[in-house]
Amino acid sequence: MNTRALLVPTDGGPPIEIVRELTVVGRREECDLRLDHKSISKMHCVIVRTDGLLLIRDLGSTNGTRVNGQRIRRAALLPNDKLTIANVHFKVAFGGLEAVAPAHDEKTQAIDAKEAARLKGNAPNEVADSAGDVPLQGIQANQLPDVYPEDEKKK
Repeated sequence: MNTRALLVPTDGGPPIEIVRELTVVGRREECDLRLDHKSISKMHCVIVRTDGLLLIRDLGSTNGTRVNGQRIRRAALLPNDKLTIANVHFKVAFGGLEAVAPAHDEKTQAIDAKEAARLKGNAPNEVADSAGDVPLQGIQANQLPDVYPEDEKKK
């Protein structure tokens, strides 16, 4: 299965296709995805593409990496997630160019309890994404926290 993975700039720029298995994002010329913005660290984060899924890991950047507003150390990127690399904003899309068409409403997609249990790793079966064509493995808990503790205290 070879689904296209795209980062769509929210400022209306052209979509960026993630084609490599491992993509280093940063300001340095050696980076696979070079974002020339002063808020981006030289080596900001890494995006791993595996089995139709994108995983992201912050590399100790100064201004952080956020998924749906939550500062993360590492996370899985799902369709329609909002990815913020320092002060640069993207929407995550999978599929062809039709996947980057603007949505008419920005509401959260509802899922039933059975599917949520599978996503949380409580069920062994694979779950397909909202398009029904990309299976996701059960999510397992990490020993290290994926979010920064100071962000949890602010709530």
